[in-house]
Amino acid sequence: MNHYSKPIPELMSELNSSESGLSNEAYEKSKSVHGLNRLDQAEKETILQIFLSQFKDVLVIILLIANFISLATDNIESSIVIMAVILLNAILGTVQYVKAQKSLESLQALTAPYSVVIRNGEKIEVSSVEIVPGDILLLEAGNYVPADGRIIENFSLQVNESSLTGESEPITKTSELLPDESIPIGDRVNMVFSGGLATYGRAKVLVTSTGMNTELGNIAHLLNTTAEKTTPLQVSLDDFSKKLAAVILFISVLVFGLNIYRGAEIVDSLMFAVALAVAAIPEALSSIVTIVLAIGTQKMAKENAVVKELKAVEGLGSVSVICSDKTGTLTQNKMKVLKAFVDLETVDISDLDTNDRLVRELVYTSVLCNDSSVSSEGEIGDPTEVALLNLASYLALDHEKIRAGHPRVDEIPFDSDRKLMTTCNQLEGKEYILTKGAVDVLLDRMLSVKTSAGIVSMTSEIKAQIEEANQYFSENGLRVLAFAAKQRTSSDMLTLDDESDYVFLGLLAMIDPPREEAKKAVEDCISAGIKPVMITGDHRVTASAIAKEIGILREGDIAVNGAELDSLSDDDLKRKVEHISVYARVSPEHKIRIVRAWQSKNRIVAMTGDGVNDAPALKQADIGIAMGITGTDVSKDAASIVLSDDNFATIVKAISSGRSIFRNIKNSIKFLLSGNTAGIIVVIYSTLASLPVPFAAVHLLFINLLTDSLPAIAIGMEAESGDLLKEKPRKSNASILDSVFLRKIFVEGSLIGIATILAFHFGLENGSDAYARTLAFSTLCLARLFHGFNSRGDKSLVKLGFFSNKYNWMSFFAGNIFLLAVIFIGPLRELFEVSKVGTSDLALIYGFAIAPTILIQLFRIFFIDRSETK
Repeated sequence: MNHYSKPIPELMSELNSSESGLSNEAYEKSKSVHGLNRLDQAEKETILQIFLSQFKDVLVIILLIANFISLATDNIESSIVIMAVILLNAILGTVQYVKAQKSLESLQALTAPYSVVIRNGEKIEVSSVEIVPGDILLLEAGNYVPADGRIIENFSLQVNESSLTGESEPITKTSELLPDESIPIGDRVNMVFSGGLATYGRAKVLVTSTGMNTELGNIAHLLNTTAEKTTPLQVSLDDFSKKLAAVILFISVLVFGLNIYRGAEIVDSLMFAVALAVAAIPEALSSIVTIVLAIGTQKMAKENAVVKELKAVEGLGSVSVICSDKTGTLTQNKMKVLKAFVDLETVDISDLDTNDRLVRELVYTSVLCNDSSVSSEGEIGDPTEVALLNLASYLALDHEKIRAGHPRVDEIPFDSDRKLMTTCNQLEGKEYILTKGAVDVLLDRMLSVKTSAGIVSMTSEIKAQIEEANQYFSENGLRVLAFAAKQRTSSDMLTLDDESDYVFLGLLAMIDPPREEAKKAVEDCISAGIKPVMITGDHRVTASAIAKEIGILREGDIAVNGAELDSLSDDDLKRKVEHISVYARVSPEHKIRIVRAWQSKNRIVAMTGDGVNDAPALKQADIGIAMGITGTDVSKDAASIVLSDDNFATIVKAISSGRSIFRNIKNSIKFLLSGNTAGIIVVIYSTLASLPVPFAAVHLLFINLLTDSLPAIAIGMEAESGDLLKEKPRKSNASILDSVFLRKIFVEGSLIGIATILAFHFGLENGSDAYARTLAFSTLCLARLFHGFNSRGDKSLVKLGFFSNKYNWMSFFAGNIFLLAVIFIGPLRELFEVSKVGTSDLALIYGFAIAPTILIQLFRIFFIDRSETK
């Protein structure tokens, strides 16, 4: 429904309204049809639902079955430990999942609490939620816009819609009819939109849409219907859990069947199967991953990247595309004058000479024909006018002294229709009329031009020269203002007729400049294999100029606008998306399409933004990154990471941290799985060799929960290496369990398993089954503690540094203390079903346990370390 292209009488007729507003009867009817002016909220899961969902994991289900079997066979100790593990993981998962979903509440907060409308021909103040289509709304500077509406009467209204459109400057509104064609939101200048802020002027508005039917409501709907993405680690762990569960069930059933076939008791066979399941399942995996991610978030917070969701830490390390908003993210969200056209020449502001009378007159005019103010308390006014005062300060000219020495005696305020502002100021005992405005409007009103040779008549050649300079500035994404002056010849009040017959002074061109660190950050992204993409509501020319300057728009890349994007089907966009680096004049729906197009190519997408219009795409992206200083509450709530310094370069640091955390998590998983593989090998070997059960279930739970957990966490705290950003991002469909990873797990697990089997055989040959079981349990426990040193990385300890990870040593000693306590303290010995051992036995256990680590380290020294130095 193109409200911007329909005549006002037609709209009023459709909405049963008139110049005197809605009647009481019409208001009630509209309210019954459209409801209250507020946003819907999606239903949220209860804490109980979230808690129960933690038990859906297949590995948890297997542990529950093992717990049931333990209870059925009166193995109470094992049952208690298993249930403690399950409940602990469920509680941790619930705590991490429960977070405040405030996106829609923040959207609601953008609606003004009260508004002034005309009903029954009278002005009244009403609650904004009571506004309905057909109401006549009165807006003035300082008011939030409570609903979408068509401007009926306009008095120089300007509205800041940056949070909705992405544009940094207030939009000048009009009451003129627009053509009946597809026009981007930012160009619908005869409309106002819910959530905007009137910064200048006033207007009378016919309300056309309220609540969920507004543009803001459309964003709320997108937020409600946009599903959060799972990170690559979540996908890999889910895939791993399913595969591991299938293997565990198969082997457990096979072992159970073999034991029954050989005449074993059903209870003993069940307990053997339980032992195997417990040996295979890394019970503490989810807790350890959570802890390592939490430690990573603390580190990143110190680097100004505040992580709201732990899963985002790892996901950020896998990012291969960053879709970045321009305004306030890559740019400073602050206009700055870059160039001037004075004395018929283009000059950089750094080359302006204030001793030159022409330069001084141009700068004086920009200060005097200006309503903004800049002081130690802050900047007030239109960003363009603020930029003009900052130019004066840059040139060491005091704008307050300039204004005090040249007082204003009359003025014609800026008007969006005529695109001019005029003041009359006293200069050197005379009164001069000073005007600034759009080049195409003001240029036709010039009679002459001020040059270093004096005032010369405006000729077609000079006019062409000025137009050429204006075109050059515009093609480079600069906003251009023209300045003119003339001496006042009458004492009458200024009128529109006085805005003619000027002397041209010059042009000033400005831009919202890129952040100083943005260019280096973009270079780092590209070197890390990450594609930076600019998505903005600004014009294509401006966006392209910024993108070229900071290195996003490179040779072979293209820029498209929203209208061109609409003409592309989803398949066309997928084919072209890798070559498009800049998207201009886009809507929230466009941003989601762009993110989805990249995701369809199995790319991990990060979306940065600070506006309301960014929120749906922030949620759709794999990683949503909001700006902490300039960002709206809506964008922060929808994002998973908030940059507290609004610095694009912080994203690069966060990516490096994310990659390091993922590598550490992968090493922790390898440590856990190789140890569990050793346990599985020992159990299967014992079954096939018709040997006694080598472990009690409580033995394996002790190893998995106590002696394994601390080394796994220590591995997760390994320091970052300097070459992380030189690696290419991994693909979203790349599994942790690749062939190389599985081979390392099997080989390392086999070495530990062989050492444990040797210890078990020694015990069987020299003592009872309980003695052999104690040797096997102690050897497996210690061998996995030693293996913690191997799992810090793929290089040898010579390369990694024996003492570079102090936490590794701390966990090693803590694990030894736990084991020795179980072996030598009577009550613990009974609880964990171990027999007494002597010092000679202890030496034997340590010998068996350290052997796999020695072999692994020797292999790395002679083969891996040497190959890297060649």
